[in-house]
This record gives sequence, C-alpha cells and structure tokens, in this order.
Amino acid sequence: MNRLYITAITSLCVMTACTERETKKAIGEEDMGAYLMVYHKDMDHSLHMALSYDGYKWTALNDDKPVVSGDTIATQHGIRDPHIFRAPNGSFYVAMTDLHIFANEAFAGNERFAKISEYRTTQFERDAEMYGWGNNHSLVLMRSDDLLHWSHTTIDFAPFTSPTGLIDAEGNPYPWSEAGCVWAPEIVYDYEAGHIMIHFTVRMHNDMCVIYYAYVNDDFTELISEPKILFQSPNNEKGMPMYTVIDSDIIKAGDLYHLFVVSHEASATPKHATSSKVTGPYTFDDNYYDGEPEIHEAPNCWKRIGEERWILMYDNYHRRPSNFGFVETTDFQTFKPIGYFDEEGCPMTRTNFTAQKHGAVTHLTLSEAKALEAYYNKE
Repeated sequence: MNRLYITAITSLCVMTACTERETKKAIGEEDMGAYLMVYHKDMDHSLHMALSYDGYKWTALNDDKPVVSGDTIATQHGIRDPHIFRAPNGSFYVAMTDLHIFANEAFAGNERFAKISEYRTTQFERDAEMYGWGNNHSLVLMRSDDLLHWSHTTIDFAPFTSPTGLIDAEGNPYPWSEAGCVWAPEIVYDYEAGHIMIHFTVRMHNDMCVIYYAYVNDDFTELISEPKILFQSPNNEKGMPMYTVIDSDIIKAGDLYHLFVVSHEASATPKHATSSKVTGPYTFDDNYYDGEPEIHEAPNCWKRIGEERWILMYDNYHRRPSNFGFVETTDFQTFKPIGYFDEEGCPMTRTNFTAQKHGAVTHLTLSEAKALEAYYNKE
C-alpha cells in the first residue's frame, strides 16, 4: 500500500509526568461499576468528561472545565466530536475532530473568543465555497492507561497518496488533498482482524459526506491500513453519493454489529443498519425510528451495566438550548424515547454542566471512577 504520512506525533502528559505502560488483566462487564461520558463545548472547543455511577445522574469532572484543552493538541487549536473507547487490551482511546469553527478574527471583539482570534483571519481554514462549512483535514487521537496520563497524535489526511475511491462531477478521482472535511471519528474493535478500527466522516470539496474506516496500531499513533469507504448513500447516475451520511457509531451486540448513522436525505435523522462484520456490508433497518421529531445528530449507543438494555444518546442541536436526547432498547428492534437531560419525567439528569455537545460513553470500574473523582475533587 502507499505510505501513510502521520504528522505532529507528540506526547501530552496530563496533570503529571507520564508513567510506564502497565499490563492490565482482562476485565469484563461484571467488573464495571460506573460510566464515563466525553463531550466538547462550543465555548472552548476542548475535551470534557462527566461521571455517573448509575448511568442516569451525571456530574462533570473538573467542575465542567476542560480536562484536556483543544488548544494544546489540535492544529486548529480546538477539538470537536470526541469519542471514547475501552479496548480489549485495557487501554482507553479517544478520537476527535481537529477543528475550531470560531477561530477567526470575526470573534475578536467577543471576550470569550479573544484568544482564538489570533489563530487565523479567515472564517474557516480554507475557502468555504470550495471546501464547505467547517473544513479541516486532520483527526486527533489520544491513548491512556489510567485516564489521567494521555499521549496524543495528530493525523493529517491531506498528504495521503492512497486512492480515496470518490470522484468529482467530471468523473475525475479525488485525492486526499481535496478532502473538505474529516470529521467525527469513532472507535471500535475488529475481533476478526484483531485491530482497533476508527470510522469517520469524509467530504470531498463540498460534495456529499461518506463514512470511511481504517485500522490503527495499539499505541494509537499511526494508521496501519489505507482508509476505505465503509458506508455511503446510494449513488446517482454519475456514480456519486445521492445524499450525505455523517456521525457513524458502531456497537456489537451478540453476533451483530449495529451501525447508527445520520442521514441528510431529507433532514438530520439517525438511521440504523446491521452487519455480521464490522466492516460491512451493512443493511438498513427500514423499520427503525427513534421517536424524535426534530433534527438531531451524533448518535452514540452504550450498554447499561448488568442489563440487556442499551441507551441510544444523541445531540439535539436544533433545540434552544441544545440538549442530549435518550432512547432505550432491549432488542434493537423497538426504541423507546425516555426524554432529554433534566426534562420532567426523564431519568437522565446533570448536576453541574450544560451546553454539552456530541457525547460518547464508556464503562469504568469503581476504582477507576473513584480515582478520577479523587483527582478532580482535590483542592
């Protein structure tokens, strides 16, 4: 395969000096006793975390201040769309979009954005007419053994020389240098291949978005396979996708992989598809409906500890103020809405945070949760 170029491989040690990686014993769901949510906020474009012991009542760590500043790890000085994954090797992995949508001089007069106004003088990194809203071409990957010490890597897709598999309106192949966006990376494990896999949204120029995947090494520092198309809408007569699909999420339940992806066929609404292999092909579930009448995005599905019950969480960015909505299922055939954070009748509550965006959840042991609390609660 063509060589994949990885840029800005650096190390970020959060809070204290990095320690030697320790070998962890295999642990299962029976060892879990808490939930950890990651999210970003538009105000700071940084990584935030919240903790829950019952999966319903959530409290932000660090009093809802960033646990990792996007300014320290991203080429655009901000991150979005964080996803966290607990791998079979015991390590924690976080993948994020390298993008700051406010880093331009238009916000120089706003106190909240005074610092980032120095970063660039254009609305987005490149021409929005050609490359679209919020254009970028990098992802940020982080790995940790204890959720306190993190290494990080920035992957720039622009120099890649492998084929993208997409064509322009004239039928010419798109190179990776013409990617208008590389967004919303999420992490899953391919048990057949024995590798960590990321899947993410890609748009060439200002065309329709499709979902790609690639395998990553255990250190989470480089891709070990060429990015390939995982999922896209049907093609039109010119061989191009008919509509955009973004924000993929994959969870394995039993023998099936369940893909949730936001379709912009008419409006931003998640769809459900299944496959016996994590790399597909995926078949649409035509009966899927999550009960949410308003447009929404960023679906994330996670299992309740000790139950055959899964929560589908999504970002209802169209609400004012925006909020997360929740749906539960026991069979991935029927999906019951249970409401929004802090809404009357909804079991999901927040104790010290608001305005969270694009969240994802993983399981923790009780000792891991207590260690996080002890660190962030100390004076």
